[in-house]
Amino acid sequence: METLLLFFEQMPNSQKLIWVMVCLAMSWLLEGNLPLTRLSYRKWKHAGANLVFLATTLIINAGFSVLSVHATTWTSAQSFGLLNFFNAHVLVELAIALVLLDLTAQYWAHYLLHKVRWMWRLHVIHHSDTKVDATTGTRLHPGDFAVREVVALVALVLTGAPLAFYVIYRVTTIFFTFLTHANFSLPKRVDALLSLVFVTPDMHKFHHHFERPWTDMNFGGILSVWDRMFGTFVYGDPREVNYGVDVTDPARDEDVMHQFALPFRHGTRLDRDPV
Repeated sequence: METLLLFFEQMPNSQKLIWVMVCLAMSWLLEGNLPLTRLSYRKWKHAGANLVFLATTLIINAGFSVLSVHATTWTSAQSFGLLNFFNAHVLVELAIALVLLDLTAQYWAHYLLHKVRWMWRLHVIHHSDTKVDATTGTRLHPGDFAVREVVALVALVLTGAPLAFYVIYRVTTIFFTFLTHANFSLPKRVDALLSLVFVTPDMHKFHHHFERPWTDMNFGGILSVWDRMFGTFVYGDPREVNYGVDVTDPARDEDVMHQFALPFRHGTRLDRDPV
């Protein structure tokens, strides 16, 4: 176990990027063989627009990776954070860290991005995609991703999780991000069973419906239990979902420069959108 933890602790950014590409390739294979719906679009053009956002995410992530190393070094030296208050088996501590990070850095960060007006203006770019597939998971405005990273960094300090735990959490979220956005569907009974605990492809599609209340449901990243606990869970037939969001122009969802500037435009429907 120590060898495995050391591997993740020392994992270079190049290997993390390879993991991103592996998850994307796997999701594309699933989309090609088990499609949920037949999307009418130019897949590579759509992917190109969304992968521009991935490039900005990787740049921002590099900076926060340095900060996360400093944060875990400080919490370890100061014995700061929840995990430093007790001594359990490493797998138990890892499980606790993953659960707490998922609750704070995934569910609550995502909830805030919908409920705080200035955050929603940043996050709406993720929802403006009218053809949701695996690459939609990479479609995060730099401001949106920065908010998530700040929350994750605070959660990392408060939990006192070692760096290896945090990296395991990050690679797990990458896997779920691509899988749950991918345009594919598991057998209905399998998806329904898994959704009792985990966020599944069918479950997450409702979050990308173009209007409320579904847009403000299913905030979870890895675990679905938070949505069930806090009353934000919805589940049904994902073919009833219409992708996009009702406060942006669907015809410009692949106009990258328009999407980058959208949070800062005034006199648009975003100004009138209630939170």
